[in-house]
Amino acid sequence: MAERVFITGMGMITAIGDNVAGNLHNLRLLRTGLGYTRHLDTIYKETLPVAEVVHTTEQLHELAGVAGMEGYTRTTLLGLVAMREALQQAGISDVQDEPTGFINASTVGGMCDTENVYFDIINPEKSGDFLKFIDTLDCADCTQRIADTVGLNEHIATISTACSSSANALMFGARLIRAGVLRRVICGGTEALTRFTLNGFNSLKNIDKRPCMPFDQDRNGLNLGEGAAYLVLESETLVQERQSAVLAELRGYANSNEAFHPTAPSPEGDGAYAAMKNALDMGGLTPADVQYVNVHGTATLTNDVAEGMALQRLFGQQTPKFSSTKPFTGHTLAAAGAIEAIYSVLAIQHQLVFPNLHFKDKMEELYIVPETRLLEGYPVQNVISNSFGFGGNNASLLISKYEG
Repeated sequence: MAERVFITGMGMITAIGDNVAGNLHNLRLLRTGLGYTRHLDTIYKETLPVAEVVHTTEQLHELAGVAGMEGYTRTTLLGLVAMREALQQAGISDVQDEPTGFINASTVGGMCDTENVYFDIINPEKSGDFLKFIDTLDCADCTQRIADTVGLNEHIATISTACSSSANALMFGARLIRAGVLRRVICGGTEALTRFTLNGFNSLKNIDKRPCMPFDQDRNGLNLGEGAAYLVLESETLVQERQSAVLAELRGYANSNEAFHPTAPSPEGDGAYAAMKNALDMGGLTPADVQYVNVHGTATLTNDVAEGMALQRLFGQQTPKFSSTKPFTGHTLAAAGAIEAIYSVLAIQHQLVFPNLHFKDKMEELYIVPETRLLEGYPVQNVISNSFGFGGNNASLLISKYEG
């Protein structure tokens, strides 16, 4: 019989907090991380809102415990901050005490630093310190540097499937545990803001100049964000041996790839529906068992229609409470799935439903509307967390309260 998969540690850093407690605090205060960049050198710094981690890259070196060391990109540093918290919460002082896998996700890798020295790198007449960043563009660079810094040397992999990346990382880690390959895997993702992604999404006309408005009739695009999050997954056997404190169970998961269009989902939400339904089927639950859905909710014209259609198809008139937390953190791309998985665990732990900020008017295509209030003391047992990427790569996680 396949091992059950439990979450025993969490760590994160976003625009609304340097750790899990800080994120929860600001979620409860309805405090958004959206504003204008102070660290990114861009012509849009006063026109396009982003959700930026407040610290400079130099300050992140200190927070990550690598002050004075070279070669760490902002992406890597954000990941290290989150990784150290996750290990601490899981009570892991030595990652070598149990063969431990590491599945990391990123879409930009070290582009945050290489784009600043690009013209120096391609100029054959130039040489200098910028050469230390020449290999950091690869998405796997941040994976390897994080692994080397904390001492991980078992199964190490990097996933880059756009906005579903870290949700897929969690799935991969869970599959390794269920298959008996490893008993502990740390999964998540890290992403820094870059001019490349800001310009790219802007060129697709997918960025709103206002704070984003998921599932609103007047929505007009996303706001980008940055951050990192990791979750420690352990098998039931290891949890019993270590007497680990279990935060929640990763009860089910599913990935579907509808391949409808390079950037747009199918209008009927075929892929989103399949991912959510298959995750429920794997967990042995029905739609009626779900109390909250942390939707992908990018506030783009196509995503919210497709995801809303999928919710209506799956849940019908009994659609549970749902909301997008991206108005708090921005869309953190590859890190979004792990960040929102942690928010889903927090919803279960603290019996919360987070509000969908900035919502005003119901979408004409849907009869459902997101939750706009912070609900405290709401009975949350099972949460679906959605992450849908370009190319129709759809990932849904079913996270449940630990029942022992």
